[in-house]
Amino acid sequence: MINTVANTIRGLAADMVEKANSGHPGLPLGVAEMAAVLYSEILRHDPAVPDWADRDRFILSAGHGSALLYSLLHLAGYDLPMEELKRFRQLGSKTAGHPEYGAVPGIETTTGPLGQGFANAVGMALAERMLAARFNRPGYEIVNHYTYVLAGDGCLMEGVSAEASSLAGHLGLGKLIVFYDDNQITIEGSTELAFSENVAERYTGYGWHIQRIDGHDPEQVRQAVEKAKAITTKPSLIIAKTVIAKHSPLAGSHKSHGAPLGKENIAAMKEALGLPVDEEFYVPEEVAAHFAAKQKEWAENRANWEQLFADWAKNNPDLHQEWQRIFSRELPADLESCLPEFAEGSAAATRDSGGKILNALAACVPELTGGSADLAPSTKTFIDGAGSVKAGDYSGRNLHFGVREHAMGAVLNGLSLHGGFRVYGSTFLVFADYMRPPIRLAALMKQPVVFVFTHDSFYVGEDGPTHQPVEHVESLRLIPGLQTIRPADARETAGAWLQALRTTDGPTALILTRQKLPLLSGSSIDGVARGGYTIREVDGNPDLVILASGSEVPLAVAAADFLAADGKKARVVSVPCRELFLRQDPAYLSEVLGDTGTPRVAIEAGTGCAWFRIVGCDGLVISMERYGESGPAEELAAHFGFTPEAVAEKIKNHCP
Repeated sequence: MINTVANTIRGLAADMVEKANSGHPGLPLGVAEMAAVLYSEILRHDPAVPDWADRDRFILSAGHGSALLYSLLHLAGYDLPMEELKRFRQLGSKTAGHPEYGAVPGIETTTGPLGQGFANAVGMALAERMLAARFNRPGYEIVNHYTYVLAGDGCLMEGVSAEASSLAGHLGLGKLIVFYDDNQITIEGSTELAFSENVAERYTGYGWHIQRIDGHDPEQVRQAVEKAKAITTKPSLIIAKTVIAKHSPLAGSHKSHGAPLGKENIAAMKEALGLPVDEEFYVPEEVAAHFAAKQKEWAENRANWEQLFADWAKNNPDLHQEWQRIFSRELPADLESCLPEFAEGSAAATRDSGGKILNALAACVPELTGGSADLAPSTKTFIDGAGSVKAGDYSGRNLHFGVREHAMGAVLNGLSLHGGFRVYGSTFLVFADYMRPPIRLAALMKQPVVFVFTHDSFYVGEDGPTHQPVEHVESLRLIPGLQTIRPADARETAGAWLQALRTTDGPTALILTRQKLPLLSGSSIDGVARGGYTIREVDGNPDLVILASGSEVPLAVAAADFLAADGKKARVVSVPCRELFLRQDPAYLSEVLGDTGTPRVAIEAGTGCAWFRIVGCDGLVISMERYGESGPAEELAAHFGFTPEAVAEKIKNHCP
């Protein structure tokens, strides 16, 4: 039966790509046996309840082979009708060119950028172990599932998977099982062109359990999974030797990787496999009956777990209440009361304020967990007294990602997608580019991951231009669905964390300073939720409005004092989150910004071209349009013209 299922997958995948005249048929044809065994015999899932908490996860890291996943989901009984397979890659269809999270039940993450799915899976496997440590009790293993991955040569070449694999081996994630589709083919041709390493030895060095199998032999696939499950302290890599586009005339050729096979080649393949040559999207009755029977079996397994869960809930009512809350992403009531207080007249770097706020919130939000890329002493993101996650002990809340920013972002996405945690990760802002792909994917998948970036401008100082972000804040603001919040003081930092936690449909980037900032008179926790607000008002109508974010807000206030001495009344507006601010209703924006005839000025210690959207073509933007230099922060501020006197002079020259 498995071979029949595999050949049905081949026929469906080839027809999907051919009908769309676009796609990647080679992978689905090459891994069909592995996929058939996994989905009909091994995977613990239930298409009738696709979000069942203790289901096994399957990640198609090689997302270009999406026709494989769509075929599997349709055959297994997920809500993916045949009509959608026929609309593969078409506008408005559920079967996009690469799997998209949320489009179809059974797609656990958005894949396509190679290596991201692999690293997401590491996060999911880590989430399973961490939830088990928190919620399992003797006799009640309500969290006990596996994470399976199908990865190709491209996934293993990408650096993100190397970082994530190293971390997974270090943490001993024994319930992570990766099938490596070793077909030695990429778009350009044989992998001999650029990829000749010994993958098995590399992964042995990472601390993984390694097996080699014939990927076309169902029995070897079964046995490999059983052996992998027996190794509980190491993740497993099953190196499956396969032939791309197996059973087609283009078998073994790179020409089958990313283009339709062609009608003649498909006909030849179907004839060789005993499939009806003249019938597209053919599913044999015995295959439909096979999966219908499996659906009953899967439903029974899920019902058994539900009974176990009900018994656990009865015996552990407090744990059950907490489970229900965190999986619904419901925050504890009156979260604002958890915040620390900051003394009037005090000054602190927003990274320091952020660390105190994080710890205060963590005491009230037990699912809040995260870490840094080996920078917690600098980013202030360690949860005191909460322990560290390590191999064999997953009860802690502090994650140590090592110097692996790219993997950190992707692993955080996996943790969030799995459910059960609100996660954050931190590094210096200048390294945000190292993790831009997972930030973008978090936004695409609407995952509420919090990315904490510190050392946010040229005020980093002595470390020089390599460590002084200039374009980074603006580049983050360009990502649709990401709210980028740059608070001006401790109060706004508290508001930023609250806004991040209250946001459940997308990620947040918190941009924090290394240098101390004063607690500003007029700053507001609530104002952050509106993205911008008046922090310093004037009597009567203002002569101009100065807008700024972060460390430039106190600079704007000080510059306004200089202007006042010359008789110019300047309203100062703090804009911690420009995206939120621009979404406010026109009446509020008019109230804050004044009428259209009022001159507007924006100040930012970074590239500032997008501020013209607010200040207008005739407005003034005082920004940093060059790289920094090495030197003490105060000297750099004077050198680059970011002093109250220099700013006031520029404003007077622009608005005489």
